[in-house]
Amino acid sequence: MTTDPVRTAAADPAPARLIETNGIDIIAESERTARPRDLFWPWFAANVSVFGMSYAAFVYGFGVSFAQAAVVAVVGIVISFALCGVIATAGKRGSVPTMVLSRAAFGVHGQKVPGIVSWLLSIGWETFLAIMAVLATSTVFEILGWGGGVGVQIGATIAVAALIVAASVLGYHTIMRLQSVLTWLTGAVTIVYILVTLGHIDAAAVGAVPAGSVGNVVGALTMVMTGFGLGWINIAADWSRYQKRTASNGAIIAWNTIGGSVAPVVLVVYGLLLAGSDAALSDAIASDPVGALAALLPPWLLIPFWLTALLALVSGAVLGIYSSGLTLLSLGIAIPRPAAAAIDGVILTAGTIFVVFVAGDFLGPFQSFLITLGVPMAAWAGILIADILLRGRDYDETALFDPAGRYGAFDWVSIGTMVVATVIGWGLVINQFAADAAWNNWQGYLLEPLGLGARSVVDGVESWDGTWPWANLGVLFALLFGFVVTLLARRGTVRWQEGRA
Repeated sequence: MTTDPVRTAAADPAPARLIETNGIDIIAESERTARPRDLFWPWFAANVSVFGMSYAAFVYGFGVSFAQAAVVAVVGIVISFALCGVIATAGKRGSVPTMVLSRAAFGVHGQKVPGIVSWLLSIGWETFLAIMAVLATSTVFEILGWGGGVGVQIGATIAVAALIVAASVLGYHTIMRLQSVLTWLTGAVTIVYILVTLGHIDAAAVGAVPAGSVGNVVGALTMVMTGFGLGWINIAADWSRYQKRTASNGAIIAWNTIGGSVAPVVLVVYGLLLAGSDAALSDAIASDPVGALAALLPPWLLIPFWLTALLALVSGAVLGIYSSGLTLLSLGIAIPRPAAAAIDGVILTAGTIFVVFVAGDFLGPFQSFLITLGVPMAAWAGILIADILLRGRDYDETALFDPAGRYGAFDWVSIGTMVVATVIGWGLVINQFAADAAWNNWQGYLLEPLGLGARSVVDGVESWDGTWPWANLGVLFALLFGFVVTLLARRGTVRWQEGRA
């Protein structure tokens, strides 16, 4: 069973199995053979998706110019994946998944609070990627004249779900090999896509996009950070727990950052050129992000583009569902890791079917969902990053599974910090998709009292006046608040836990 925490260096000395048997248990020293540069492959393959180009339209939606958007893309993507890299170093120092390592900061049982949020976020991400893969398939088939109706969508849903679940059930070693192959394939076709679509760029139109205010830039920056690195931060250590114990922390951070950032930076900046050149393309991205980009291609490139986009989206979803299965185990569900991945696969399939065949526009509700969960996850990330920086020694791995051990059952300082940061953070973000996700219109309750905006309701739909309501300040606040409070309030606790009091 994967819930058995203790594995000795002598355990499982055999070569990697077809199906990974490790769950949230401690990785044996004999299995820790990965090198920092190995981290490049999963992060690059998961983020080289052409969906990165679609983010350009979302960035422009904040009312910024090309130059502002380009700076936001570079800064937001690199910083957010660097934060993932910091958390990835904990995987090397603790030999267990991210959400188990987080028990050192929250307590063995207290970790269930951020764990539930993390599980929901991972499920949401992987379902979103599966939905885009299905919609992209339908659009490309329709462009080719093969029909993109219900039959194609059903077939695509089954195929996409099967690929994602199969890879995640097989586990770490299979995923790492798969990602290294996908990196070359998706990278090559993406370069071809850029070369073929260069003629669609209108430099004059791009240069004419008006600049926005500081609030517009901050809003775009927050969205980029949340959509890229912060969207993966809750699983960052899952892929570094197989690293050699002698691996350099700096190298782990560097390869995590390079692998996650290099493709999105290029894709988003190029997408800014495309979206800034064509307002109709920018609008089309809202309903079918990948399919809209396919419409720019000649027929001979559609099949390679579709396959590449499909595999890249599946690649990202595989990382998500693998880690969401680990998170499910960390919550106390006593089942083998492959079974946990399969359960999440069923949920992913059900969510994909609902959105594709029942719901209407999915982008608005998803963005609203992302910001809502992004606030508590940002608070958790700030707490965990500070906790990692405070530690001078490796984790007591067995104590991560013992409520009576040095990390305790509950750390009320961390739990309280996360709750306070979330409550304040939700008051500083708004539901930017009020018409599509009215269930989230309760947010932003601190903006008017602080003089940062004014709420109004027109024809039953909420709207906001002012720049700052759209800046999503609550995400950045939660991240910084969690970080600073932990640095100040838990320094003594960490020293005591490490026997350095």
